[in-house]
Amino acid sequence: MQHAVGSPLPPPHQPGHGPAAGWPPAAQHPGPHPGVHHPGPPQGSAPVPPPPPAPGRPGAPTAPQPPVPHAPPVQAPPPPPDATGHVRLPPGGPVAFPAAPPAHAVPDPTTTTLAVLLIGPAGAGKTSVAKHWAEHRRVPTAHISLDDVREWVRSGFANPQSGWNDNSEAQYRLARRTCGFAARNFLANGISCILDDAVFPDRPVVGLGGWKRHVGPGLLPVVLLPGLDVVLERNAERTGNRRLTDEEVARIHGRMAGWYGSGLPIIDNSQLDIATTAHLLDEVLARAIASPPTW
Repeated sequence: MQHAVGSPLPPPHQPGHGPAAGWPPAAQHPGPHPGVHHPGPPQGSAPVPPPPPAPGRPGAPTAPQPPVPHAPPVQAPPPPPDATGHVRLPPGGPVAFPAAPPAHAVPDPTTTTLAVLLIGPAGAGKTSVAKHWAEHRRVPTAHISLDDVREWVRSGFANPQSGWNDNSEAQYRLARRTCGFAARNFLANGISCILDDAVFPDRPVVGLGGWKRHVGPGLLPVVLLPGLDVVLERNAERTGNRRLTDEEVARIHGRMAGWYGSGLPIIDNSQLDIATTAHLLDEVLARAIASPPTW
């Protein structure tokens, strides 16, 4: 290493090397200093014996030095598992049912950590209601839209307008598993979640059963099912891949009618605005907490 001005730095001091190793300061100048008088011994006195040789001088015995143990290199401890930076995060696990309140108490869904699945056809208003419900709760809540996750795929995106095929089903399963993983992580850290998806009652393995496997048995499903004319009108206002043909919307809406008689709570928001529908969702969830639906 070079000094700032280009001259080399002196080497570190080591035992037995250089004039500083055991030499007294005066030993570096054995002759008399010019201009300084050194009186000799008085006449007739006994001769003064020479001093013993200092360590490091020729002829001086060298004491054996004990070996210096080599300390092992200091290694940084490995990072703890499931941690981000210095903040330890609880791992996500299956979501259980929220604790039921006492019989004399009224459950408050606005302050309870919940996992909600909002089901409905295209144009039912699921995304708008879920977003409003998440934004206006008094506890942290995340809105996880399956359509948004599906659209993360850019090249080779399975267009829903092309119908249901192997590619669209594989993409749907991947998106649902990703949403379920995110929901479990949020809920494990005290953040409620609301997911929205067009789940068909005649495909329980792909739809409702898959959500139950990926999130947990504590997921609370609620069906949002307005009339067909309302769904067609809302679908006509859509753009891009999310806009379907009227025939496809009618076919999906007809299949969604199978949720009647399933035991799941159903909200008909044909004549309701977004805020009123979100408030009604709280009432439905309060009943679901007190008496969880069987599904």
